[in-house]
Amino acid sequence: MKTLQAANVIATIATVIINILSQALPFNNQTSAEIANRFSNNFFLPANYVFGIWGIIYLSMIAFAIYQGRRDSAVVRSFGWWWVIGCVGNSTWLIAFHWNAFAISMFPMALLLIALLAMYLKLRAPAVTLTRSERWFVSAPVSLYFAWVTVATIANACYILIDGGWDGFGIAYETWGAIMIVIGGLIAGGVALANRDAVYAAVIVWSFAGIVSRHPEVTLVALSAGAFALLVGAIGLFGMISRASTSASTPLRPSIS
Repeated sequence: MKTLQAANVIATIATVIINILSQALPFNNQTSAEIANRFSNNFFLPANYVFGIWGIIYLSMIAFAIYQGRRDSAVVRSFGWWWVIGCVGNSTWLIAFHWNAFAISMFPMALLLIALLAMYLKLRAPAVTLTRSERWFVSAPVSLYFAWVTVATIANACYILIDGGWDGFGIAYETWGAIMIVIGGLIAGGVALANRDAVYAAVIVWSFAGIVSRHPEVTLVALSAGAFALLVGAIGLFGMISRASTSASTPLRPSIS
């Protein structure tokens, strides 16, 4: 196993262990859910069950680490150290968040988002042709992870503002929640549409449906989140059908063991 492949495996294992410990111990005697639930006026926050997606994300990260550790994938090599950098951002964010350093936590969160964006763009470079296994074990994990971190970055920014006593310039928090949903929905919808990415779209739908579930009585927030969940869901369905038809007419690049 080459140095970069080994580093990706080690970084993934360390990140998963730190995540488990952060909830099991938990770090600073509080779980991530307990911290998030303190911000009752964060209307970009989905219901608690939505955060169960982290389990799927970490399983997909492990699948990626095993896959790239066993195969020499040109597209994974093109990532360079971005996967490791993302793992560092993830782990550092957990520590800062659990010790209530919300403003500081934005730096590792941004680092994680940048790392995922860099890998996402490399996967979709015009010259890149993925094998079927790379689609499942490289592209899908990155899309899943990137979509969730897109949502988490916006939510984290909301934590910082609310914790800092931001008054919303006199605009109600509910209205700001709807504004953030519209911004997030437009960004996510654009990414999903441009890349015909059903996995990315599915995560956004899951997140926005969770916002509706958490705030059903806040009409503006629920309607905004519900509308964009439907919109992004339709984009994701279009992407899935479009990619299926393209795949049927385009031969896959052979895998390299």
